[in-house]
Amino acid sequence: MNIFALADLHLGLAVDKPMNVFGARWNDHTEKMRKSWDGIVGSDDVVIISGDVSWGLKLSEAMPDLQWIHERPGKKIISKGNHDLWWTTLTKLNALYDDIVFIQNGCAVVGNTAVCGTRGWMLRYPGQEWTEHDEKIFRRELIRMKLSLDAAVKSVAENIILSLHYPPTDYEGSETPVTEIIDQYDVTCVLYGHLHGSDAEKNAFRGKINGTEYRLVSSDTVGFIPQLILTERRTGDE
Repeated sequence: MNIFALADLHLGLAVDKPMNVFGARWNDHTEKMRKSWDGIVGSDDVVIISGDVSWGLKLSEAMPDLQWIHERPGKKIISKGNHDLWWTTLTKLNALYDDIVFIQNGCAVVGNTAVCGTRGWMLRYPGQEWTEHDEKIFRRELIRMKLSLDAAVKSVAENIILSLHYPPTDYEGSETPVTEIIDQYDVTCVLYGHLHGSDAEKNAFRGKINGTEYRLVSSDTVGFIPQLILTERRTGDE
């Protein structure tokens, strides 16, 4: 079983939101993703989607995009992004499809791997405008992240993958309240998106911090190709 990841699909099959206004790389990006996804992901594989799935403002507008994901091979695990305004209760979302699991505050176990996650929030830097509202959201997301990591630990899975949307650190891999919590757990890999274009080149950290790998998987930065994160071998495989 292969575990792949991709963020920022930015599908808009039911809304008028052409992505090529953000640059030529976004031309026909939905078809690019379809071809790459269908070409490398098998029916027994897993694809983690780290937020910003659909431009729909309500669930009915997002349904064609979720249907598109459903039609792709593999099992899908989705955490929330800042543009996923259509997101409703987990009970309602997880009743939609047998092959799509939505996570927040908890985890989904596939094989020997627990996938957990939440949206996250922007990081606070010196000189940045930071409101009480930002602080409230940031602290709430830290709680959600910890709850999801606790659930992963309780699952006794061998590997833990944490799916965030907002970057957990800066381009230097500096310690943040997010990484401080991550360091308390034996996390194999942290996935995140949100950054695009020149922002991704300047501000994204890719590498290891205290043994945990950090991967930027926003779709345009990886050529709209699901990224292989982990391969689980079946018992008896050499």
